Amino acid sequence: MGKDSARVERIAQQIQRDLAELLRTEVRDPRIGMVTLTGVEVSRDYSHAKVYYTVLGTEKDRGEIAEGLQRASGFLHSQLFHRLKLRVVPQLHFEYDASVERGAYLSRLIDEAVGGGS
Repeated sequence: MGKDSARVERIAQQIQRDLAELLRTEVRDPRIGMVTLTGVEVSRDYSHAKVYYTVLGTEKDRGEIAEGLQRASGFLHSQLFHRLKLRVVPQLHFEYDASVERGAYLSRLIDEAVGGGS
């Protein structure tokens, strides 16, 4: 891993920590109260960040949460600008991370196969 990619990774981790704290303490939208951030990928030029999240709930809940995150993105971006002390703070793009859901589903299938479906 080169020096640049290590820096990008450190910034991505800091963004994830700061966003998790901001979502917990600063964002008052009840739709996004149960969001868990699973990862952040920052572009090499620091202009964009994909923020992966998961949440337990229905498809309808996920739609409302996506809308809430999109609404909060400007506020979150400005808060990150003050916290990160970077010249460029990436634009935030929230993406639902279905891997946790898939993992739970596969785990259930394995449990059923091993336990005989009981």
